[in-house]
Amino acid sequence: MGKPKRERVLKENEARAVSHMIRISPQKLNLVAAMIRGKKVSAALADLEFSRKRISETVRKTLESAIANAENNHEMDVDNLVVAEAHVGKALVMKRFSPRARGRVGKILKPFSHLTVVVREVEESA
Repeated sequence: MGKPKRERVLKENEARAVSHMIRISPQKLNLVAAMIRGKKVSAALADLEFSRKRISETVRKTLESAIANAENNHEMDVDNLVVAEAHVGKALVMKRFSPRARGRVGKILKPFSHLTVVVREVEESA
């Protein structure tokens, strides 16, 4: 009984992790995501560790989760992993209002984002 198993969306040598509802604008998060795209996992973790951006801690956690998924769920070698994709999606925007002069109102937008990190195992070049 039960429902049938879903087809795997990624290739056999890929694993991913997704963080939803991160409290930062997609534009700012994409700056940090672009910093790690295409790099080896060890270099990407080092870059995030020493980055001065506030959101780099959350991106590092998501990358570590993708690495753990690759190692534990798909039996991949951690030393051969590369950040294949790191893309950012737009989530909801909270709207707040602040009183301004002469009875007017100022709109304050508080955006949220989604982050998806895909790691891929590559063969070592001899």
